[in-house]
Amino acid sequence: MTKQRITREEALQFHIEPTPGKWEVQPTVPMTTQRDLSLAYSPGVAMPCEEIEARPETVYDYTNKGNLVAVISNGTAVLGLGNLGAAGSKPVMEGKSVLFKRFADVNSIDIELDTEDPDEFCRAVRLMGPTFGGINLEDIKAPECFMIEQRLKEEMDIPVFHDDQHGTAVICAAGLINALHLSGKKIEDCRIVLNGAGAAGIACIELLKAMGARHENCIVCDTKGVIYQGRTEGMNQWKSAHAVKTDLRSLEDAMDGADVFLGVSVKGAVTPDMVARMADNPVIFSMANPDPEITPEEAHEVRVDAIVATGRSDYPNQVNNVLGFPYLFRGALDINARAINDEMKIACAEALAELARKDVPDEVAMAYGRKLTFGRDYIIPTPFDPRLIHVVPPAVARAGMETGAARRPIVDMEGYEESLKTRMDPTASILRGINARARKNQSTVVFAEGDDPRVLRAAVSYQRGGYGRALVVGREQDVKQKLEAEGLGDAVRELRVVNAANTDHLETYKAFLYQRLQRKGHDWHDIHRMAARDRHVFSALMLAHDHADAMVTGATRKSAHVLELINHVFDANPHDGAVGVSAVLNKGRIVLISDTLVHEWPDERDLADIAERGASVARDLGLEPRVAFLSFSTFGYPVSERATKMHMAPRELDARGVDFEYEGEMTVDVALNPRAMEKYPFSRLTGPANVLVVPARHSASISVKLMQEMAGATVIGPILSGIDRPIQICSTTATVNDILNMSVLAACKVG
Repeated sequence: MTKQRITREEALQFHIEPTPGKWEVQPTVPMTTQRDLSLAYSPGVAMPCEEIEARPETVYDYTNKGNLVAVISNGTAVLGLGNLGAAGSKPVMEGKSVLFKRFADVNSIDIELDTEDPDEFCRAVRLMGPTFGGINLEDIKAPECFMIEQRLKEEMDIPVFHDDQHGTAVICAAGLINALHLSGKKIEDCRIVLNGAGAAGIACIELLKAMGARHENCIVCDTKGVIYQGRTEGMNQWKSAHAVKTDLRSLEDAMDGADVFLGVSVKGAVTPDMVARMADNPVIFSMANPDPEITPEEAHEVRVDAIVATGRSDYPNQVNNVLGFPYLFRGALDINARAINDEMKIACAEALAELARKDVPDEVAMAYGRKLTFGRDYIIPTPFDPRLIHVVPPAVARAGMETGAARRPIVDMEGYEESLKTRMDPTASILRGINARARKNQSTVVFAEGDDPRVLRAAVSYQRGGYGRALVVGREQDVKQKLEAEGLGDAVRELRVVNAANTDHLETYKAFLYQRLQRKGHDWHDIHRMAARDRHVFSALMLAHDHADAMVTGATRKSAHVLELINHVFDANPHDGAVGVSAVLNKGRIVLISDTLVHEWPDERDLADIAERGASVARDLGLEPRVAFLSFSTFGYPVSERATKMHMAPRELDARGVDFEYEGEMTVDVALNPRAMEKYPFSRLTGPANVLVVPARHSASISVKLMQEMAGATVIGPILSGIDRPIQICSTTATVNDILNMSVLAACKVG
């Protein structure tokens, strides 16, 4: 499988477009009328202020404090980049805020403090305490990070959590629980060696000791060797707490007979010889980033019985902090916790370990690109697992309640777990699964419009994203100039430019096209002109002859015109079964609207065909289809001949015996709103519809564009379904990301 490649230009562009940065603030209440403003601000705001002043705990009722976390740094230890300063750390902290929202629906604001003085830092954070439900410290160098976290924990009555320390420790602990389970060992009997006595390392060993590891069995090493009792060089109070009475002096000595190695140090710190001298079934957590202390390949070369984890996503068993901090804070916030204590961290680790031992859903395996089964190569859940949100926070919340950290214990834990399932945006996992399938397929996609900079950038992103090979139709010199103008001059050598002049197959293409069109009014000159000069037709001919796996077009010409050109090569007319399905993604929901491309005014049989194609696309996207035939009427009222065909279409599906839910005719609110749906208990839909079949192409197009412009919905499509080969047609207003999404759908053969 091709690995992803991210260039500096792409990364910078990502942070600039569509607006600088990675998040924005939106109101959750109406702010349109004068009355709205009076309630939101003066005079209405005075009432909750008075309530909070009288009963301070109600701040969690009347404000967003209970779901708001501050991500705070001074930029003294940014990723692997060192001391970049406060402003230099902001892109990372914005990214952390986005992860909080993406994985656990926690609102988060990044704050960068321009000071390296621990006293100033602590004072600033403490004074902001009333605003937030929790504080996530990030990228602060050791040993100041220990002092800052300890002081803030003592001075504040909300959770203070340094993720560089405890996030790594929690995931490491989860993986170790399962590694020891597989190797038949107990943590209290294990000899554990830690290399790297910084923030993450110290936190890892402290948490393992809290879980039962014995102090005398834990050897901690730093750049100067073993931390032993009596050592004075390079010591501080945090290292001293883990000094042991031993004659061992080097990492090499310590590794002899060790059961577990934890590395948060540097590339190459562990040699194959050290691994060879470890105990049977050794556990090696080689977590240095970006390159581990020893790679899994190097370790397994000398020890086939080793269980190896790293910090990297391209190896099995990734120790990834995103498995921890979002769910720790979710559980802590939901009980209005005073702190995140050791018991809550251990509960998080145990919940993660237990989840990895359970059967893995197909959607997770699809997103990961391979079948996942609990074992030596799967001891830690993947960030793709949708069960994390409703498995881990309840475990954290229970531990918080049992240890007295909760201000507001959860009474109905079962109801709480169900509510967590509804918090997450299903569209993210759907898109992630499609991306993973595309990377697995490694399709060659032909981008028909190589004269458009957006298309060229999307083609470069497709190839560098590791999805497969990109072919662009255009003139070599023109493509070169446009790529250079876009700052992608180095991509010229990566993309293959194809055209009628450099192909060996033009005569074959022309013969094929003449055979199809000779009785449709096209002579040989017409055929030559189409095959040699029209890039849409040329691309379709490449696809028809297996010189590409999929095709993307439409960014420069109207979709109806492009479809007409494609019809010269493929059968893509309404009577051929072609249907356009647009995916509309908004506020955590996804609905498919069809037909948005092919059928002008479908009858009930066409509508049934459209429903079947829409259901097929839904399943390709990982959705269980529920189809609603839409009208301005619901189940026969008001009576109108315009609604008759929508009323008849479900009967057509009855006769076909299809294997998905469908119902109609109905208004859009009955289709999508559970409360409106309750008025019709006889409806065959078991939940809100996710495939909407509309009366005509114009109503479909209006609906999609209205959602896009007024509601800010993301629209993918129309996805062309029902053609022999994967062809996707973009809109002329498509962005680079839109075109890339369409190419990924084409690569997955969606539709």
